[in-house]
Amino acid sequence: MSRLWWYQPPESDRIPVRQQSAALCYRLRAGAPEVLLITTRKSGRWIIPKGGLIKGMSSFEAAQQEAWEEAGVRGVCSAEMIGRYTHIKQRRKNGAVLCLVDVFPLMVMSLSERYPECDDRERVWFSIRAAAARVDQPELAQMLRQVATQSH
Repeated sequence: MSRLWWYQPPESDRIPVRQQSAALCYRLRAGAPEVLLITTRKSGRWIIPKGGLIKGMSSFEAAQQEAWEEAGVRGVCSAEMIGRYTHIKQRRKNGAVLCLVDVFPLMVMSLSERYPECDDRERVWFSIRAAAARVDQPELAQMLRQVATQSH
């Protein structure tokens, strides 16, 4: 009879897990898809709009709301998730949290010049391959590379 040994880290070594939703904002330009990336508020890294789940909203509705608040995007967000990635968020007061981010495609219909976080972030359109090279989350970059191969 074999035994399965399972390591359980002490409570002090565990980090909390948080669910998030993200919008992969895209448009077609001369028949080729482009992805909208935004910068983080503090470090200026390139990301896609994302945030925590919002009470009373589905995951894709929360992604659509984050796209508005962080990038000024209005559009059509699919209810079908295209992938998931993880990242560690470092918080000053409460330490690290592991974020599980569900990604929903959002076809951009319009961009507003004024939106809640317009003074805090930059936004730029990239080809899918260029976007994959700009983001620093490996799983998100891989997801973008997969989308690039499926769109051609």
